[in-house]
This record gives sequence, structure tokens and C-alpha cells, in this order.
Amino acid sequence: MTDKIFIGGGGADYSEAQELSLRYANRHGLIAGATGTGKTVTLQILAESFSNNGVPVFMADVKGDLSGLAMPGSSSAKLHAPFMERAQKILFEEFTYHDCPVTFWDLFGEQGHPIRTTVAEMGPLLLSRLLELSEAQEGILNIAFRLADEDGLPLLDLKDLQALLVWVGENRKELSLRYGNVSTASIGAIQRRLLVLENQGGAGFFGEPALALNDLMRTADDGRGMVNILAADKLMASPKLYATFLLWLLSELFEELPEVGDPDKPKLVFFFDEAHLLFEDAPKALVDKVEQVVRLIRSKGVGVYFVTQSPDDIPEDILGQLGNRVQHALRAFTAKDRKKLRLAAETYRDNPRFSTEDAIRDVGVGEAVTSMLQKKGVPGVVERTLIRPPSSQLGPITAAEREGVILTSSLHQKYAEALDRTSAYEILKKRSEAAAAKAAQAEDAAEMAPEPMAREFNAARRYNGSRVSRSSSRRMSRRSPDTFGSALSQAVIKELKGTTGRRIVRGILGGLFKGR
Repeated sequence: MTDKIFIGGGGADYSEAQELSLRYANRHGLIAGATGTGKTVTLQILAESFSNNGVPVFMADVKGDLSGLAMPGSSSAKLHAPFMERAQKILFEEFTYHDCPVTFWDLFGEQGHPIRTTVAEMGPLLLSRLLELSEAQEGILNIAFRLADEDGLPLLDLKDLQALLVWVGENRKELSLRYGNVSTASIGAIQRRLLVLENQGGAGFFGEPALALNDLMRTADDGRGMVNILAADKLMASPKLYATFLLWLLSELFEELPEVGDPDKPKLVFFFDEAHLLFEDAPKALVDKVEQVVRLIRSKGVGVYFVTQSPDDIPEDILGQLGNRVQHALRAFTAKDRKKLRLAAETYRDNPRFSTEDAIRDVGVGEAVTSMLQKKGVPGVVERTLIRPPSSQLGPITAAEREGVILTSSLHQKYAEALDRTSAYEILKKRSEAAAAKAAQAEDAAEMAPEPMAREFNAARRYNGSRVSRSSSRRMSRRSPDTFGSALSQAVIKELKGTTGRRIVRGILGGLFKGR
């Protein structure tokens, strides 16, 4: 273990070590560059280095390539010779092949341990963002969460929230007087969004056992930090769920971890790949929340590194918090691209040996423009850097190898089976059944009451009168006996009440009066 992470070689002949100080690693960072310029390899070598220094890592594997961290590189691999040549060129004498301690996670529970959280822990703000609710619909969701807190209704999974929304709809008149208008249309819209989320597989994300943050901050027996890899290739089909989950995780870390000031090394490093998804169409309140978390979470020992194609994908207030930067190539094919390139170059301390703007445009694959925080947190001078080769396997591992890592993990038994304890759905269902049974008993008691005064008193009647029964079946049972005479009388009376009967009566009366 050292107090710095070797990233690559810089200088005129690429022999000057470019290093990231662990002391400033929690000051956050940015890894940017166009597709195919080497961002994934940079992620891989940073994860290896943090792990080797006892720092746990959490990262999303969007393409499936980062699973190779679980296996060592091989001298028989196709890129072995280029790797050794680059290591020699940048004076990386300690380069060897080795694996990393890896834990695989998956929101869908297919390529890793299932990750779950409860609806209550997600909260109405992030859930509204996930469901893309309007302001009125978000207000109703806040009312539902408020009622759950006041009435002791645990919201654990989606069926709990769905049952609570049904109850809110049934009692909307009373709730509207207290909280404002509660419309059935808005409740129906929320229910439809929940159904879509359920059909997309998001229902498995809500439930128990919920993810314990301590399980993301473990170290292996040899002292190396655990590399937590989230399988996100399928998750990317639901970008809102992906972004909301990572933001929730970041918020939970911010809420639960204690203040540690400026530690010698981070307690956890969090890589947010495809970071632009977090800010697309995000309301200002959400962006402000992210900025607050990024600004303050470093004092809790967590470093956040945003990975995206262009720096302008990140809001300016958040971009200003990212002190450690690895900028891979940006391609400038249009006037807009050239403007982005110029703005990206202006954020670095100039190096008199070259033009930063030209360097960002011209660096090749596996090469980047880097700037790391130095003493007292001062940004370093920009430098063209050859990124060091990875020690673990470059590219994905096989499905069998992944399954072996999952089954041998100490967390397998803890998260494999979902729990379904008593919560809002079960409580509301029991209340509904009890209310229905009580109503039925009351009506049965009223039907069996003694005639005539007691029954009318129980029915809350002030004066004598006939009582209306509760069902047609009971009306049938209280009719006079079915005799031929009574049936004929009823048929005649019914006919006389109808149109034909009225015509007959009018005809008879008309004939009588005409005769006079």
C-alpha cells in the first residue's frame, strides 16, 4: 500500500509518474471522453488501485466489460505484448497480473446478489422522479407517505404503495379537506406508472432484505478493498431506474455515514457511469439535491467520480466540485463540438509545452489529458498521460465464472431469498375484511331484531314504517306465499300499471263517459 495511485506516465517522453493522492481522492473526480477512447480501462485501473490500497469501490458495469476485475490478466492474452511495452515506456516496474476481490450485484437478481430497498427508504422525491410524475401527482404521493407515517403503515414493496393509494382514493373526500384536492385521475395515473415499473422488472427492487451499506464497504481478508460491480447492461434499458437507484445510494451514504473530516484515504469510492442520465430532464430541486450531496459527502470519506462523454453533461455547479480529472479524447466534427472542446480545455491549468485544446482533440486510445489535486488541494498542471495497463483481465468473464464468484460470496445467503413481512398491504387488507365483517354482522342483527318497535329503533327510524332490506334475495324471502291467486293478482296489477293497462283504463272510462 502507498499514499498515491499510479495512473500513467506523462512528460515529454511519458516517463514522469502521474499520480492521484489518496488524501485528495475524496475530492471527487471526472472521467470523460468520446466512445472508444479508453474510459472503461481507466475505470478498471482506478478500481484496481483503490482496492490494492484497502479502499472499497462501487461501480456500475454498463457494457459488462468490468467483470474482468474478478480474474487476473494472462500472458497468453492478445494484448500482453503491448501492455508490457507500455509498462516499460512509462516506467511502471511494479506491473504484474492479479485479480481483485469482487462482489457482483444486480437489481434484477440475475447477474449478482439482488439489491433491494424499501419504498419508504426511497422516499416520495426520488420515487416521483422515477415515475416521472407531475406536480399534482407528486403532491398526492407525498400525502400517501405522510399518512403511512402517521398511521403506522410500513411501505416496503410496490403492493404496499398500491394498496395505500387505493385507500387514499376511497377516502379522498375527507383527505381533500385536510391536504387539498385529491383527484381520482391523479391516483389512477400514479397506479398506471407503478404498473409500468412493475412490468419492467422494477418491482423486485423494492422489498426486503434491504441493502446494508456496510456490505458495500467491506475489505477482503488480505486487507484489499472490495470491488462492488453492479450489472447495469439490462438496467440501462430503464435509464430512469438506473439514475434513480444510484442517486438513492448516494443519498443513503450521505445520510448514514458519520463525519470523518479529511481522512488519509477514502472510506468508499463511488463511480457514476453514464452520469448524464442523472441530469437529463431533472427538476431543479433534484439537481440542487445532487449538488448538496456532492459538496458535503467528501467530509464523510466518500469520493464520487462521474463518468460521461463530455464535461458539459455535468451541471456547472457540480462540475466545479470535481478536482481530479482524466479527460480522454473529444472529437470536434461540428461547430458545437469545437465549442465544447474549447470550454473543456479552459478548465485546466495550462502547460507551456502544448495546447490543452489540441491535446484533448489529438490524444489516442489509452491516452488522456490529466490533472490531479496536489498539496493543499491545488489543481495540478495539465499533462498528456499514457494510461497504465490493467492487471486484471481486460474484457468480461464467462457466465460460469461469474456464477462461481456469486455462489462463493459470503453475502449469497443473506440476499438470495426475498422476505415478505407484514406491512401496509396486509394491514389495510385486514382492516377492510374486519370492516366488511362488522357491517355484515350489524345488518344480520337488524334483520333478526324483534318486531316492530325494536327493529325500527335499531334501524334509527323515528316513526313507524316499512324497512328496506339490504338485498333482493331477502326481499324475495319476505314476500307473501306463492299462490296462484296472489301471482295472478300481482300480474294484473303490474299490467294495469304499465302502458297497456293505462290504455285499457282510458278506454273503459272513455266508453262510460261517452255513453252518458
